[in-house]
Amino acid sequence: MRSHLVRAAVIALAILASACGRSPRVSFYTLSPGVQAEAQVPGQAAPSVAVGPVTLPEVVDRPQLVVRVSENRVGILEAHRWAEPLKSEIPRLIAQNLGRQLGSSRVTSYGQNAGADAEYRVLVDVVRMESVPGEGVTVQANWTVRRTGSARRSGQSLVQEKATGAGYEALVAACSRAFVGVSGDIAKAIRAGAAD
Repeated sequence: MRSHLVRAAVIALAILASACGRSPRVSFYTLSPGVQAEAQVPGQAAPSVAVGPVTLPEVVDRPQLVVRVSENRVGILEAHRWAEPLKSEIPRLIAQNLGRQLGSSRVTSYGQNAGADAEYRVLVDVVRMESVPGEGVTVQANWTVRRTGSARRSGQSLVQEKATGAGYEALVAACSRAFVGVSGDIAKAIRAGAAD
């Protein structure tokens, strides 16, 4: 009888240990560039642009997705994470968007090369990147476009995008669309600089 109790206790402990050892399934997310592409302006050479560095609020500069829960509280989602650091992904995303919006294949992010030869340098300070489940995303960014041998242009973008569905994937898609909007504002400043 005693050996049966010991064996049952060992089996129960093994089941408990294996249940505790399992971690929840983690989902990984990545931002995607916009699909819009604009044709090259006739008579203008495709601009060379280097994007970065990009700064982020510390609250979102982490592997986990961060969502707004209430006015004074956020949720850090351990089971929902970015596939790569946002400080690397956002400059690359903006560079891809700018390449499409400007019709240029000569747009890179800071991490891809130093951009010393670039005609334009784009610096971005994301001051707000707020995601609300079931609602949408707000991205606010201050940016500066510096042209070699010319004055710089600065601006601010405030873009709000509604989530088109439930769940975190829809929220990440809204975030991608918000950065398309930010990139569009920067592209306008680059075009204006090219026209000067």
